[in-house]
Amino acid sequence: MRRRLTRLHWSFCVLRGVFHRLVTARNWLAVDPTHQIQAFYAHLLNFDGWSTKSALVSLGDIMRRRITGLLAAFGMCLGGVAAAQSCGGVYEVRSGDSLSLIADNLYKDVGKWSAIHQANIGTIGADPSRITVGMRLNLTCIEGLPTGLQGGVNVAEVTRAAATPLVVPLGNAAANATKINLLTADDYKPFTDRSLPNGGLYTDIVTQTMEAASPSEGFAIHWVNDWAAHHEPLLSNALLDLGFPWFKPDCEADPTTYRCANLVFSDPVFELLSVMLVRKGSGFAYLSDADMNGRTLCRPSGYATFLFDQDGRNWLKDGKVKLEVPGTIDDCMRMLVDEKVDGVVLNEFTGRSKIQELDLADEVEVAAGLPIAIDGLYIIAHKSHPQAAELMTMVNDGLQTIKDNGEYQRVIDEHMTRIWAEF
Repeated sequence: MRRRLTRLHWSFCVLRGVFHRLVTARNWLAVDPTHQIQAFYAHLLNFDGWSTKSALVSLGDIMRRRITGLLAAFGMCLGGVAAAQSCGGVYEVRSGDSLSLIADNLYKDVGKWSAIHQANIGTIGADPSRITVGMRLNLTCIEGLPTGLQGGVNVAEVTRAAATPLVVPLGNAAANATKINLLTADDYKPFTDRSLPNGGLYTDIVTQTMEAASPSEGFAIHWVNDWAAHHEPLLSNALLDLGFPWFKPDCEADPTTYRCANLVFSDPVFELLSVMLVRKGSGFAYLSDADMNGRTLCRPSGYATFLFDQDGRNWLKDGKVKLEVPGTIDDCMRMLVDEKVDGVVLNEFTGRSKIQELDLADEVEVAAGLPIAIDGLYIIAHKSHPQAAELMTMVNDGLQTIKDNGEYQRVIDEHMTRIWAEF
């Protein structure tokens, strides 16, 4: 009996890779080991990789009779499979690695290099090629990959955010009068939109930040779908206390811009890549400022343009780049396809969403090379608010709390799993 169990244990270990593929293909979760082994046996009989099934049938008979007694032995070699069922985690950069190589190896998609860059902006910086041996990168779970890394989480946990859109109860003006009232708007996916789980990635972070700050007066989030009215008059007259999400210009370079002169900014809540969308096959990539000379770019009306002149590059101020400013993103995309502009500059999430929405995957891609900018998204208060400084201290303390206790990363991982899967 001992020799039989030893042979079976060896056989199970040999078959572990087959079982892992079956588990992964069927997106099974390790809930009931007995049920899994029974299902495993059933699928083994139909597995195409066997040269003969006679030995397998014999093995299957033994498995059926001995399944309870073999659970412990099976668990000895199943540990690696259980670990592989976790998703995402921390990857340590090795010699010869690049983001593209890591993406190809772990996500099976070289194009996911920008997902790695986006998730590790604070570690890598603006240049995706500047990774070093030993650097620890957080890899988001995307469509069940990567597996087997330290710090990974159960797939069931990272898909919770995809459950239901945000449901906003009817407001009560009298009840909200004494609360800290925050202002945002729809139609800024994936960051703020009530059709998204928990109101979008950024709304979810803000909610967790405020809950961690736990103001005694409580807080409420309000949705006003006129972004132009947020600074003036809603925040400037303290009709609401805080707004989100907003970009912050380079206030050291130009402190006279409206936002620098009139707004108080929190610590950066989320950083994102602004990238350039180009025609496939154009060969246009941003590797240095020289690549932009004489180019025509597009950015929709209402989108900030300070990024073209930040860090002293002065693309617009010095006339190095011509900028087209049509009414909508769709207009920019049409101009790109019609070869009226060389590139469209958007944050990566909005850009990829538009490529998908407009069915342009065969014509448009994210340009290789450097991002145009790394922009922070902030919570703001108007300087005219009598408690602006105190509110920002409270927000920053709450934000730091959720970063320290892991809640911030949990929220990011949940939403990024859904966002990248949709792309």
